[in-house]
Amino acid sequence: MEFGFVLAILLALGFAVTNGLHDASNAIATLVATRAARPLQAIVLAGVFNLLGPLFVGAAVADTIGGIVTVGPAEAAAVIGSGLAAAVAWNLITWRLGIPSSSGHALVGGLVGSALVAGGAGAIDWGGMDGIHPVGVIGTLIALAISPLLGAVGGLIAIRAIRRGFRRATRRWRGPVIGGEWVMSAALAFSHGANDAQKSVGIVAALLLADGRISSQAAPTWAVIACSLALTLGTTLGGWRIIRTVGRRIYRIAPVEGLASQTASSVVIFGASLVGGPTTTTQVVASSIVGIGAGRRRLHHVRWMIVRQMGLAWLITIPASAVLAMAAYAIWTAIS
Repeated sequence: MEFGFVLAILLALGFAVTNGLHDASNAIATLVATRAARPLQAIVLAGVFNLLGPLFVGAAVADTIGGIVTVGPAEAAAVIGSGLAAAVAWNLITWRLGIPSSSGHALVGGLVGSALVAGGAGAIDWGGMDGIHPVGVIGTLIALAISPLLGAVGGLIAIRAIRRGFRRATRRWRGPVIGGEWVMSAALAFSHGANDAQKSVGIVAALLLADGRISSQAAPTWAVIACSLALTLGTTLGGWRIIRTVGRRIYRIAPVEGLASQTASSVVIFGASLVGGPTTTTQVVASSIVGIGAGRRRLHHVRWMIVRQMGLAWLITIPASAVLAMAAYAIWTAIS
């Protein structure tokens, strides 16, 4: 088995691990920030449901991601491996700095950067929308752009609905609210696993297809399980730096607000998974918290400096990871 092919597969699993470090921490950020659970409890919860998500939801997201680049068997390992190396590097840099960057953006940027160097614009499926299903780079970017907007709207709607339901709530309602947070955190982790593990699954399937090991884009069961376990490993390694940014620094949230954020985010991410829309949990959760601030008429309590810093990180992720991928591709081809 060719070394480059094996390395690319390992990088796909490595991407899933860093994705877990980054995005899975946001599935439990509000649960920890509202003190509904201790960090270890929340991490175990997220780990279990991250593992279950991709095993029970279809492969629509994997199909979308797997079709971003169109390269021949000779270039597949170098192009995809270089793109993955760039995405992993960017994820580790931003995780170390505690910046809630987008793993999805990093992956798209990495794949586009390496494919452009290898085969020009023709090596990329630019795509668009096929009804409600995203296709190629443009469709993926549309899904990544729309999901935070839906998260903000969902957060606003959820907090108003929940506040109305608990309008006369007293201290005795704290137990049911915290119980609801646990349930919706599990749902959010399940949705995250269903969406984000499938990104790595799609990449592995693209590698196997290019190498002639499978005859269609459908990934084998072992690939789904391996990517799910890698994502779960990243989750259990923890992401306290990013939990602190999303759960506490944007807007200090109460348990009811945490429940609203988890509800809105899980609905958006699960819905996107069903239609093949890649999302970023970081963006959806963070935007839902901003929407909650709007719903409570407390936008002045939102720390807009933190929101701007996150927005800047999201904007530079694609070009930065593309440049890293170009450099990685040059190194890969030089030593192979």
